[in-house]
Amino acid sequence: MSRRTILPDAARRRLRRPLVLTRAGLVAERLARSFWPAWSLLLLALAALMLGLQERGPLEAVWAAGFFLILGMGWALWYGLRRFRWPTEAEALDRLDRTLPGRPLSAISDHQAIGAGDAASEAVWQAHLLRMAERAGRARAVRPDLRMASRDPYALRYVALLAFVMALIFGSVWQVSSVGQIAPGMGRAMAAGPSWEGWVEPPAYTGKPSIYLADVGDRMLRVPEGSRVTLRLYGQLGDLTVAETVSGRTGDAGSAAEPSQSFEVRQSGDLRIDGPGGREWTVSLEPDQPPQVEILSGAERGPDGEFRQPFTASDDYGVAAGRAVISLDLDAVDRRYGLAPAPDPREPLVVDLPMPITGDRTDFRETLVENLSEHPWANLPVRMVFEVTDATGQTGRSAPLTAELAGLRFFDPLARAIAEQRRDLLWARQNAPRVAQVLRAVTYRPEGLFRSETLYLRLRVAVRRLESGFRFSDLSVERQEEVAQALWDIAREIEFGDLEDALARLQRAQDRLSEAMRNGASDQEVADLMQELREAMQDYMRQLAQNAPEQDQQQADNQNRQEITGQQLQQMLDRLQQLMEQGRMAEAQQLLDQLRRMMENMQVARGQQGQGQPGEGQQAMRDLQNTLRDQQGLSDDAFRDLQEQFNPGGQPGQQGQPGQQGDPFGQQPGQGQPGQGPSLADRQQALRDELDRQRGNLPGAGTPEGDAARDALGRAGEAMDGAEDALRDGDNSRALDRQAEAMEALREGIRNLGEAMAQQQNQQGGQGDATAQGDPQGRQQDPLGRSAGAEGRFGTDERFLQGEDVYRRAQELLDEIRRRSGDQTRPEEERDYLRRLLDLF
Repeated sequence: MSRRTILPDAARRRLRRPLVLTRAGLVAERLARSFWPAWSLLLLALAALMLGLQERGPLEAVWAAGFFLILGMGWALWYGLRRFRWPTEAEALDRLDRTLPGRPLSAISDHQAIGAGDAASEAVWQAHLLRMAERAGRARAVRPDLRMASRDPYALRYVALLAFVMALIFGSVWQVSSVGQIAPGMGRAMAAGPSWEGWVEPPAYTGKPSIYLADVGDRMLRVPEGSRVTLRLYGQLGDLTVAETVSGRTGDAGSAAEPSQSFEVRQSGDLRIDGPGGREWTVSLEPDQPPQVEILSGAERGPDGEFRQPFTASDDYGVAAGRAVISLDLDAVDRRYGLAPAPDPREPLVVDLPMPITGDRTDFRETLVENLSEHPWANLPVRMVFEVTDATGQTGRSAPLTAELAGLRFFDPLARAIAEQRRDLLWARQNAPRVAQVLRAVTYRPEGLFRSETLYLRLRVAVRRLESGFRFSDLSVERQEEVAQALWDIAREIEFGDLEDALARLQRAQDRLSEAMRNGASDQEVADLMQELREAMQDYMRQLAQNAPEQDQQQADNQNRQEITGQQLQQMLDRLQQLMEQGRMAEAQQLLDQLRRMMENMQVARGQQGQGQPGEGQQAMRDLQNTLRDQQGLSDDAFRDLQEQFNPGGQPGQQGQPGQQGDPFGQQPGQGQPGQGPSLADRQQALRDELDRQRGNLPGAGTPEGDAARDALGRAGEAMDGAEDALRDGDNSRALDRQAEAMEALREGIRNLGEAMAQQQNQQGGQGDATAQGDPQGRQQDPLGRSAGAEGRFGTDERFLQGEDVYRRAQELLDEIRRRSGDQTRPEEERDYLRRLLDLF
């Protein structure tokens, strides 16, 4: 066959648009590959001009750079013109044809060379042309190939582009015009005669804007200290000169006719530009004032011994940083007992002052909060000086303040004695024999003194470590700090030890409050101890509720009991706090002793409803819990059905099949399968009907809690309807999602019902609070068969599993779920469900 290079007119019309675009892409390719040195040099030149490099270098260097730039641009243009060739239509057609299968553009431009005149051969040829024409009709423009790595292996074009981008960000397009002022007679400024421009730039920390001198005029100019003046003179050298007395320069001032001058304003004076169009200013320097700081009254001691000291600071341009210098006020120390010897030398305590993170620092108020309880000077008189600095390094100091360095206070007598001996040990190492002697005396009869034998043994070890440190030589600093840390840990353990028994915590809170009243604690400390007492009493009430005797024993002593409600307990605590605030400590101590005896003899009883029968609210609660348990069982059966769909006919012993030995789900194949009694959808419908009945009989109507419970049960019913529809459609995955929503709404409804019942009990006089005996009604059970929590809480206080088995079992479940969710052979629906389980747990 002979090939023609010209397409038929019809084919050319169909290919006009992709052909034009492909040819334009060829033009772009060849321009980029031929002229990349030219545009790279052009971008570099523009970047240098926009950054103002021509104004910073010597004139000779600028001229030399310009000369080489012109030579380089000439070579780059010659290089590009020599290699650039305008693409022809045939080249564009060939580029387009190469992207099509079978090169249809070449095919439809051919003529039949063999078999002309033969009808069968011509029919085959026409079919071939039609097929090629159809392919040619699907032609699309070819994207140009602009990669130039082979021609620019060092990526110089990207260096030029990066320089240009940096110039756009940090430079100015107007800087390019200054190149016309380099040579005489080339700029408009030269044509119009001598000219000048100047700026005054205040220091950055002042936040003030730059001043353009041409807009100021002949008048007084006030500038901050440290401002910099920049002047540029244009025209013949010597036409304009600068005279100033603000910089304080003498011999190093340079020529007054320098085209570019910059100096810092150090004093008030005059600034003048002499010559045509010159100006004169009287410059007044505004000195930077030093910062100021003041320590305010009202220092506080935090509940954990935190030292809180408020202060104010100000500066004309903002405070940069600050610190507090704390030194021991030895003259104010009561030099008795362990404080009688001369103290070991210690450096002043330096603490950074807090600064505002956001906002203005010119005038602010902050509070220094530090926990210095472990420092040897804690709770001793100290002398405090606050210092602040500004951006120039100027320092402002407050007036000295003598006060007690607030630290942690111990109210347990044993803890306070150990903490005092620790302080004496840190005061002076020569106190070590006395400290060891006192601690041995304290531990001589430990019976009834230490709550834990471990604490007693730890204290004896610390004493022996202390004695071994000074017996044969002077006590070292390392041994001193080691024993002091051990004493501190023991004192904190005695004062704040983690007591598991609620009664012990209550007694400790009562003891600390009683000791604080005797020692004259501050109002804040008393308030903190009162809060601790309230929390300990609540814990004790919960423990009594958990350990209440059975109903028969409680009913045996029913006639001899004396009741006290939670409201009455709260009134006693409020009265106790009121007596302490009024300073009537003797009466407060009597009331505290009465409360102590009452709590030690107290037991908790549940509120009664008739003759041991559950009330309306309790029955509704039990019915809802049964519904929740039934819904959980139905959801488990639906999940087993979903597993059976993905693993039909699974046999025990196969990996990943439910029911095998060691399977963490603990299920047997076939549980909950359709055909064994009612279907899952029918069971879901029955649950929905039962929930409607319970919702209609729900107590607490008209109360916010009761209405919230009804709304939650309504949402649970809607979710059950969705689960039923999904089960009838065979979509167990969607049914599981809706069942999970139903169970969550049921839990919320049960919580709201419990709150409504509790509110109703409070309004009826506090039934269900503290009484003299145990639980007359027994415990309700949750959907898992566990006893309900204390004080009417939904849930349980019992542990579902005991010992380490609960953690092992939970870990096995999680590991198996993770393994199955990562098994790519399992269906996507099952793995998606398992991933949602992992997100929940």
